[in-house]
Amino acid sequence: MATAQSPTTDVKPVLRSAYQRSVAEYWNQEKDPVNIKLGEVDGLYHHHYGIGDYDPAVLQTPPEQRDQAIIAELHRLETAQADVLLDHFGDVIKPGDRMMDGGSGRGGTSFMANQRFGARLDGVSISEAQVEFANDQARKRGVADQVRFHFKNMLDTGFDTGSMRGIWTNETTMYVDLQQLYAEFARLIAPGGRYVCITGCYNDLTGGRSRAVSQIDQHYICNIHPRSEYFRALADNGFVPINVVDLTAATIPYWELRAKSSVATGIEDPFLTAYREGSFHYLLIAADRI
Repeated sequence: MATAQSPTTDVKPVLRSAYQRSVAEYWNQEKDPVNIKLGEVDGLYHHHYGIGDYDPAVLQTPPEQRDQAIIAELHRLETAQADVLLDHFGDVIKPGDRMMDGGSGRGGTSFMANQRFGARLDGVSISEAQVEFANDQARKRGVADQVRFHFKNMLDTGFDTGSMRGIWTNETTMYVDLQQLYAEFARLIAPGGRYVCITGCYNDLTGGRSRAVSQIDQHYICNIHPRSEYFRALADNGFVPINVVDLTAATIPYWELRAKSSVATGIEDPFLTAYREGSFHYLLIAADRI
């Protein structure tokens, strides 16, 4: 029996490989203005991109106000993307249900889901800095009893089997093996629950990663998957897609506007090239757990 002096030896470390440690270190150190300044607009800090047409009037704003207007518009498009993701849970989620955000960043979408559904939220991230930031946001918002963030590995969360009604990942699946990920999600989501994913994926028809996609991989230390692998891994683990939406055309305006802003990071051109040449797709998949 374990005691205070002899802890159990079967507790697995959160970070289990040199690669995971390097990703965690990247996000622990990350303080990109594109994530911070946009979140300061209304206190919702996102770690994803946006969809929808931007208002061209922001580019006609007086020079001394233009950049802030662009930042506010970029934030609006990122929040719109999160709304579209949450829309695809339909009527599956009821007040009091439990949901999980896989790779929860600084917590923005988790707070939106809690407000929309009245659900209890668990966000998981391998970045301790992100977890600390997001939990601080939960306290400031007065929802720390409903929205919690954990330093956990989404490939093996330790949460109870069947404890989740819904799970989403938003631009985080390129950091993990999809078969391992969906095996864990199949364990967590009770039958009849739903998984929603938004992700960039490369186009199998182009014969592999294009130069632009490889540049994105290098920039974010990630490993973008082919489109087909998502559907294969979902099917292998008991998920049936109910909606698939190609958001590629809808995200291009976001990148065009971001390239004109002070928060551009230099990765805008590879994204625009990859989307326009068709080697990269921005996809939403909603799948039910059978």
